[in-house]
Amino acid sequence: MRASTVVAALAAAGPLTVVAQNPHALGAQLGFALGTKLPSGACKYTNDYEKDFDAISAQTGSKIVRGYSASDCNFAQQILPAAQNRGFQVILGIWPDEPSSFDADNSAVQQYANQYASAVYAVTVGSETLYRGNFTGAELLQKINTVKSGLPSHIKVGTADSWNKYADGTADALVTGGVDILLINAFAYWQGETVDQATGSHNVYFDDMSQAISHVQQLAGSTTSIEIWNGETGWPTTGGTPYGPAQANTSWAAEYYAKSVCGMLAWGVNVFYFEAFDESWKPASVGDNGQPEDEKHWGAMDDQRNLKPGFSLKCNYLDW
Repeated sequence: MRASTVVAALAAAGPLTVVAQNPHALGAQLGFALGTKLPSGACKYTNDYEKDFDAISAQTGSKIVRGYSASDCNFAQQILPAAQNRGFQVILGIWPDEPSSFDADNSAVQQYANQYASAVYAVTVGSETLYRGNFTGAELLQKINTVKSGLPSHIKVGTADSWNKYADGTADALVTGGVDILLINAFAYWQGETVDQATGSHNVYFDDMSQAISHVQQLAGSTTSIEIWNGETGWPTTGGTPYGPAQANTSWAAEYYAKSVCGMLAWGVNVFYFEAFDESWKPASVGDNGQPEDEKHWGAMDDQRNLKPGFSLKCNYLDW
């Protein structure tokens, strides 16, 4: 079932069971967010990304990943040859919040996306920049159009932002301005939900995505003119920081993946899981509550590319 047909169904969807298979076999695409650094904090090179791709492909059959900054650790330069070698595609990211980062990322995109055009699926300009209030929709659209003007016509260009910025109209200028692709981020975890609330009959993740997709498609007057993905979703595993009732542990993360992520895929919505591998080099961040929050333990696999105990990346389906 295509994403364009599922808005009404998402809110009513529930978990499903049986028949393990690779997620990509269901029609929707599963991808993974991918970091730029090794556990030591050193930058990855092409052979490191090839190993990443081999691990992802072996566990899921997935052939697409996304990054956030094309110039960080020479991401575009290093990952695109690996993607071409392994039959993967990449969504490259541009960080537009500062002129220096925009210029560096856009320069990397223009150089390497043209050189490795078959390995580039799309380009996102911004990652939750509307959520942070750094741009209006119209201002961000100008940045997107600047990037798009230098790329081959088959490479989609858009942005990634929080589900509520699509649902509340903040991103309307992008929808009416004709962007090619929108990534909608939705984390039940960051809404302080238990895993039961995040996977059950009143699934907040499905509700968030339904609100965002519905608004975008109604405003666009089309279910097909803009490609839509769930740009990020995930759950931290054991060792992470709890967020209210939302506990960071591997069993909850595995349940969330099996019921909600696989469920979203079953309903035809493309999903990027955050993230493929732990990033043990990352320092703690400070959250909105002023407390330190761990960012090391969001991977479905550990930093040695091993699947975590009790975590399956196969999806179990029979029927809804």
